[in-house]
Parts: sequence; C-alpha cells; structure tokens
Amino acid sequence: MGCWAELKSSDWGFPTAVLSLYGFFANCRIAEPFLTPYLIGPYKNISEEVVTNYLYPIWTYSYLAFLFPVFLLTDFLRHKPLIVVQGLFLVSNYVLLCFAPGLLSMVFLEIHYAVVTATEVAYFSYIYSVISLENYQRATGYLRSAMLFGYTFGAGLGQVLVSLAGLDYFDINAITLGTTSVAFLISFWLPRPRRSMFFKGRKTVAWVRQSQRELPWRTDSPDETVSDEEEASPGKHKMERHGNAGWCSRKNVFSAGHLLWQSFRESYSSRHLIYWSLWWALATAGYMQILNYIQLMWDHIAPSATSSVYNGGVEAACSLVGAAAAFSVGYIKVNWSVWGELALGLFSAIGAGAVFLIVLTSNIWACYAGYALFKSCYMLLITITTFQIAVNLSMECYALTFGINTFVALSLQTMMTLIVVDGATLGLDIVTQFIIYGTYHAVISVLFLIRGTYTACTKRHTPEPPDNKQKESVGEHVAVIHEEPF
Repeated sequence: MGCWAELKSSDWGFPTAVLSLYGFFANCRIAEPFLTPYLIGPYKNISEEVVTNYLYPIWTYSYLAFLFPVFLLTDFLRHKPLIVVQGLFLVSNYVLLCFAPGLLSMVFLEIHYAVVTATEVAYFSYIYSVISLENYQRATGYLRSAMLFGYTFGAGLGQVLVSLAGLDYFDINAITLGTTSVAFLISFWLPRPRRSMFFKGRKTVAWVRQSQRELPWRTDSPDETVSDEEEASPGKHKMERHGNAGWCSRKNVFSAGHLLWQSFRESYSSRHLIYWSLWWALATAGYMQILNYIQLMWDHIAPSATSSVYNGGVEAACSLVGAAAAFSVGYIKVNWSVWGELALGLFSAIGAGAVFLIVLTSNIWACYAGYALFKSCYMLLITITTFQIAVNLSMECYALTFGINTFVALSLQTMMTLIVVDGATLGLDIVTQFIIYGTYHAVISVLFLIRGTYTACTKRHTPEPPDNKQKESVGEHVAVIHEEPF
C-alpha cells in the first residue's frame, strides 16, 4: 500500500503504475508455453511439418513487415493508440486460438501475433515520453519487473493447471483470453503523452533536447509552447498545433526526418557502439529463432501425445534464472569498455555450447537445462549491451538505435527462416535447424573473442577519459532486464 501511495502521489507514478499493470496482464499468457502441443494436438490437428515449415515463418515475415511502420506510427500517434491496438490484437489472438477452426485461421493468428510483437516498441518507449528524466531508472525497473513477473507467473500457473489441476489446453487458452482482455481494458487508462519524440516541429526540437538533459519534465507540452508569431495570429496556428493537419504538414514531416537522420548519425558515429550494436543484431536474430522453435524441439524429444509436458515450468524457471543473471550485471564492477567485447565472445561460446547440448541430447531434462543456460547467457549479455549503448546516447538516439538494431536482427532472422525453415526452400527438419543455429552462435562467439582479445590488449593500459569513467559507473549501478528485445 505504501508503494502504491508513493506512486499515486508523484507526477510519474500514475502512468508508471498503469503501464506496469498492463504489462503484467499482457504478459501473463498462461497458454503460450503450450502453443505447439495445442496446434499439433487434437484441437487444431496441424502436422508438425506444417507448423515448422509453413505456419511459424509467417510470424517472422509479418513482424518484419510491420516493425518499421509501427515504429513511426508509435511516435506520430504518441504511443497510447498503439498500446491499445496491442491489447486488442492480444484478445483477438486468443479468440482465434479458442474458436477459429482450420489452417487459414491460424495463418491470421500468426499475422495478429506479429502486430502484437511489433507494437511492443510502443510499450517500451511510452513511459519516457510522460515522465521526467530523473525517474527513468525507477520507472524502467517497475516496468521490467511487471513484465517479468507476469510472464513467470503465467507460465508457472499454466504448468500447475495442466499438471496438477488436469485442465486441457483449450481451458488454459480460454483463461489466457480473460487475462489479455483485462490488459486491453487497462490500456484505456493510460494518459496520452502530450508530445512525440520526432514529430514535434522544428521550433521544439532544441527545446526538447535541452529539457531532456537539463530540466525536469514540464506539465506544459512542447507541442503547446506558443511563440511570438503564434500569439500574433492564434487562428492561423491553432490547427497546426492541435490538429492532424499540423502533424502531417510538410514542415513537420521534414523536421521529423531531419531529426531521425541526426539521431542516426549520432547513434552510429562511434565504432565502439557499432560493435555492440552488431552483437545485438546478430545474437538477437539467433535468440528469437531458437525461442520461436524450441517447443518443436521439445516435442521432438518427448512427444506431447505420449509424454508429460513441462514447458510452462521450464519457461518460468528460465525467466527467473535469466533475470537473476541480468540483474547481477548491475553489481559487477568491470570496465566494460575494455572487457565487454571479450565477455560477449565468452558467453556467446557458452550459449553456442548450450544449443549443441539441446540438439545432441535425447534426454528432455538435459534439453531443458541447455535452453535455460542459453537463455541466461543471452539475457546477461543483452543487459550489458543495453548499458553500453544507452549510457552514451540521448533519448531520441536511444529509441532509434534500439529500433534499428531490432529491425536488423529481424531481417537476419527472416533470412534464416526463408533459407533454413521455409518449406518453399530447404525446409529442414527441426534437428538440422538447431545444428545450424548452434553453428551460427559459434561463429558469433569466435568473431567477438577475436575482437574482444584485441580490444582488451590495446585498451588495458590506455588511460580512460574522465567522462567515459563516469558513464561506466552509471552502467555498473543500473540494471535493465530484457525479456524481449526492444
């Protein structure tokens, strides 16, 4: 109660609390760890080959198609409408799963889920447009914790309902429909941000940049700041300041494009940040591919038709172990500018070994352990990467960089899906796919072991500039847990 009272009494508390509540229910997807057994079981009766080589790739292609337009729409419409859309499509997702028969309905399901994942950018960036800079760290902690707890609670509850309560997969999909409906209703409570990050006009770009670095968040919107010219002719500028015509004006679009380009140049002007972004894109592509197809590997080793399924319990345990690994980064005092790239190489090698364990074992529990190890390594490294990128960038560059990195990762994942998985090309079986994924992560580890060794040798005895030391200290004391990439 004390925590809630503190949130409610502060200017940043209400949107943070509502968004955290939304994040909990939106990620409390009780049935998600059991999606593959549900699709290939008697309820949908789709073959494993069709699910692997035809159905799941549709999500990847659709996600790639939606990601960049959704990123621009999120800023243009100021976040809230996209979060409401995400909640709506979460509901329609489980309506299709519960009540729509046939393969065609499952194709629409994959497209709907692509909209859900693409609009996650709105969830992740919303809070930074409505709160002050000094509250970013605390708000991020609440949001990440809510997401993680929701996912862990949902997966664990799903396992209990299946194993102990004896509910079938249709029942837990119906329950998940209820939790996502609650998330959809909560999304309407979110206050709409008064400003966007890029679509805000030339006159306000400098004001916003300065306020983000120096000033507390103001209750008056930068879009509503009135100039001397506007005071002289308020009717002329009323539509431009408050209506969609102003937002769509040529001057505003040009200003947004110019700011996007400037942010892009700032984000990738440093070779150091380019290497971290490269690892982000390469590793995330492989991580999402394994995350997307791991249930098929589990079903291959221990078929759900004849074996007990513990997918929910495994996902819940993996989330907690991975979160603990990521959280520990904030308490490890390491000069990441010297040793960070080497750490990327070492833990990527461990992750590659874990993927080979998954594919080479015939014991389902060893497969579960390999998945837990792989996921923990990724969450640890993505947290380190987040620190190294975020502490060196302004807020505009922060959002754009993570958007671009995710887009590159998804493009790589789409290429892997098209070549390796899609039935129209190679259409490989699940075992061969995972051998390729293990090899892929091994190549990443070799590249960054070489690069990391070079960086450690050249920078170890080089004095670090004072401002970099200060930024490094920020990275050592801030922990951001990533269950899904931005």
